[in-house]
Amino acid sequence: MNILPQAASKRLLFLGLNLLLATFCFSSVARAAESKKPVSFVNDVIPVLTKAGCNMGSCHAKAGGGQNGFQLSMLGFEPREDYDSLVKEAQGRRLFPLAPSQSLLLTKATNETPHGGGSRLKKDSEGYLLIKRWIEEGTRWETGNEPTLVSVEVQPGRGLVQMGEKQQLKAVAKYSDGTTRDVTERALYESNIKSMAEVDDQGLVKVLDIPGKVAVMVRYQGKMAVFTAAVPLNAPVQKVPSEKNFIDKFVFANLKELGIPPSPVCDDATYLRRVTIDICGRFPTEEETQDFLADTTPDKRDKLVERLLQSPNYADYFASKWTPLLKNRRDAASDITSNFAFHAWIRDSMLANVPYDQLVRELLGATGTVVSNPPVAWYKRVKDPKEQLEDIAQLFLGVRMQCAQCHHHPFERWSQDDYYGLAAFFSQIGRKPTGIQGEDLIFHQRGVAQAKNVKSGEMLKPVALGDEVGEIAPDEDPRLKLVNWMSSPDNPFFAKALVNRYWKHFFKQALIEPEDDIRDTNPPSNPELMAALEEHFVKSGFDLKELVKVITQSHTYQLSAMPNEYNLLDRQNYSRFYPRRLQAEVMLDSIDDLAGAETSFANLPPGTRAIALPDNSYTGSSAFLKVFGRPNSSSVCECERVQTSSLAQSLHLMNSSEVKSKLGAGSGRAAQLAKAEEPVEAKVKKLYMAAFSREPRPEELKTAVEFLTTPVEEGKTKADTKKKPTSKDYQDLIWALMNTKEFLFNH
Repeated sequence: MNILPQAASKRLLFLGLNLLLATFCFSSVARAAESKKPVSFVNDVIPVLTKAGCNMGSCHAKAGGGQNGFQLSMLGFEPREDYDSLVKEAQGRRLFPLAPSQSLLLTKATNETPHGGGSRLKKDSEGYLLIKRWIEEGTRWETGNEPTLVSVEVQPGRGLVQMGEKQQLKAVAKYSDGTTRDVTERALYESNIKSMAEVDDQGLVKVLDIPGKVAVMVRYQGKMAVFTAAVPLNAPVQKVPSEKNFIDKFVFANLKELGIPPSPVCDDATYLRRVTIDICGRFPTEEETQDFLADTTPDKRDKLVERLLQSPNYADYFASKWTPLLKNRRDAASDITSNFAFHAWIRDSMLANVPYDQLVRELLGATGTVVSNPPVAWYKRVKDPKEQLEDIAQLFLGVRMQCAQCHHHPFERWSQDDYYGLAAFFSQIGRKPTGIQGEDLIFHQRGVAQAKNVKSGEMLKPVALGDEVGEIAPDEDPRLKLVNWMSSPDNPFFAKALVNRYWKHFFKQALIEPEDDIRDTNPPSNPELMAALEEHFVKSGFDLKELVKVITQSHTYQLSAMPNEYNLLDRQNYSRFYPRRLQAEVMLDSIDDLAGAETSFANLPPGTRAIALPDNSYTGSSAFLKVFGRPNSSSVCECERVQTSSLAQSLHLMNSSEVKSKLGAGSGRAAQLAKAEEPVEAKVKKLYMAAFSREPRPEELKTAVEFLTTPVEEGKTKADTKKKPTSKDYQDLIWALMNTKEFLFNH
């Protein structure tokens, strides 16, 4: 072993101490230099006001005049306006340069002067001292050659954080002159799933007890960064189902990384019922169930999906998904023509498997009349260009633009210019009255496409969310340029929004939640899977049926809903199937099928199912559909459809006159079973097949038969005798089955 001479060791120690001292002195000098730099209103004061919450929508950035006459821009996105409000408005009463600490801005912030928002700054805080020094220095707008903020970075950007542990984040601002600044104390932090992770105002993240992926948004002066944490369960994953397609590859890899063992693949009866509901919006028939359960071919599940996708019920069910989102709403009796025509166009498009990009093109570029071109009906309902752009952005791009109409989007990069640039695509839509009441002729009127930014007054040409679409000639319809941009394989929103929406339809939980809020600060729970789904959808030619097929044929979709000892808390990693309540229309149809009854709807042929209803008018006329949350077609948000349970729903199922009349129908199932000459056991099996797509278990069969055949006199059963079940007995059994969770949920 080589050992340094003692003299050399001393010299090295002396050199190290000198370097350490030099570093300390340099840092001290740097801090002193920083403190002597003139305070920048934009780079220093605005971040303090934002951190204190002064320019939030609930405080002085409130629409319509701010708070108590003091108006600030949302999150400081308009610093010049904020400067004028502070320095020039109200005769400068908010600032007192001769005695800075007596300035109303500071005494309100510390609550020395009564303040509705309470104390927002402490007197010894860095923020308070910065504002005080800015006032002392003369409340300058600019300090001269001050850099602009280019970006903000969070350190670390990704991490593996165990449940119950903490992770401190560091926010670093980068400026146009190449300098950086630690802004951890001034940045704002927000967890995208608060049940998984909490974060305090200093960037300290505390992970809770739910495994999965969680993101924390870091926001500073309009720039954002995202910290993504993987929260493992660390359970042993010894066995996973085989990989059927690329979906399984990415889902199972994620489960192995997180240590979450998946449930096994479900049995045939469960899969048959699940996929038939999800694709066709109905229960399997008794004949379908018997045939499928008797089939022993290894690819019978794949063939089942193929058959279901060719069914008219598929078109009916997915038309019932799209028409409410596209606001096929009846506000007057004269709307019936356009309502029926628009619904028929969507249904026929689903049945013919029209490519998704073509469907959107036909909708957005629609011209003519409803009779000749049904997609025109959308422009009848959505007339304002601002509403048109907001609906299109949210529905087809997954981008919520509503905030950007008045101010910079608080969670995204979209500005007012982006908002009105998108509105310009719809500025050349012309309308002429036709001979049909309430119906217009829609056409593209020649001219320059542009929209006015109401705040700046600038006339803006069409711009697609920051992307140029090229010059648009006066005789060229700008809407078609927009669709070209949307359907481009490189578009970062179009395919992602659709696959995310469909993924939620089949799995209850979207890869990005909410499903129509796609942004950099709200990343997917499985980014690799999301990218693979997008790529597959684009390469398929935007084939909707192919997307449904690849999802429902995957083993991920076929996992059992029964949790194992480890995955009960999993909510986002698809380690099991997440049960969900039947939609209102599906539930009504299923009750009709089980009871052997029929619901009549005005202006529609007898036998029309609830999933085939063309517009919202039938919701108001049906107490059942209203109670169980069928949407009213007034919003492009899926959230308008109520999927939660309520007391009113339980009471309606248990004792409403509507359900009672269906059970007691003279030609209903209960009456038919009472008349049929076959064993009671066989009748019970038929009921279970109709309700659950399976035969009853031995104990269920025994209980049902005893209930049906045991006589009751004066409130007491006579177990030693038997009776022939009546129609009322079968009504009671059917009523009991339809009130079970197994019937009311897709599992």
